Amino acid sequence: MQGNSTSASDTRATGTRVVQIGIAAIVVILLGAVILLFVNLPDANAFNERVERIFVENDALTSGESIRLLEVLAQSGTSFSEVLTSYRAIIFVLLVFATALLIACLVFLVTIIALNRRMGEIERSGIQVSSLILSREERVVLLNNMEFKLTDAAMETLSVLAEARMDDDVLSGAEIEAMVSGKSAVDCEEAAGATRIKRLRDTLGNQMVSELLVKNIARRGYMLAIDKDVIRMV
Repeated sequence: MQGNSTSASDTRATGTRVVQIGIAAIVVILLGAVILLFVNLPDANAFNERVERIFVENDALTSGESIRLLEVLAQSGTSFSEVLTSYRAIIFVLLVFATALLIACLVFLVTIIALNRRMGEIERSGIQVSSLILSREERVVLLNNMEFKLTDAAMETLSVLAEARMDDDVLSGAEIEAMVSGKSAVDCEEAAGATRIKRLRDTLGNQMVSELLVKNIARRGYMLAIDKDVIRMV
């Protein structure tokens, strides 16, 4: 148990470091992109300054039509300046939004990787059960304080498996059917016991819990993949 806890802590620490490094990298890259973008964007007043320079450097532009043309150019420059300013604001908002999306994607990716790794550990080691309490009278099973209401047949199947686990036995489908029905194992079919196991898993509902709790050992039979010391029958 200590080894699993250490592994989980190491996994969380590694995931946290990856997220922090990734977020820092995203922020640095996008910050660099913002700086380069805004540095290379033309100045908002560049057009007006060019028109003003033309007016100052050309003394011949004194006629009414020339002055009117320069006024039109100045108004165009003012409109260009306003549009460029709005573009700067839009670009900044889009970059902030892109940063938030990239950070969210990174967090989700690391979370999925961590969950997949944890699921792999669970599949390799089996479900970690701290307590399994069976109450035949109430037909209730408490699995890590999670309560499951079972049918009579499912309760009998689980009780047989629990008793076998306490004796370190692995039961075939025929042996399970024999112990539940009271018949001889010779007179019982393997498929009957397999059907009882399937119904038990269906009754437990949670596929991951039921598949990991009731293990199928190839060419041997079925057993509960838990420590026998945590089993209590009342």
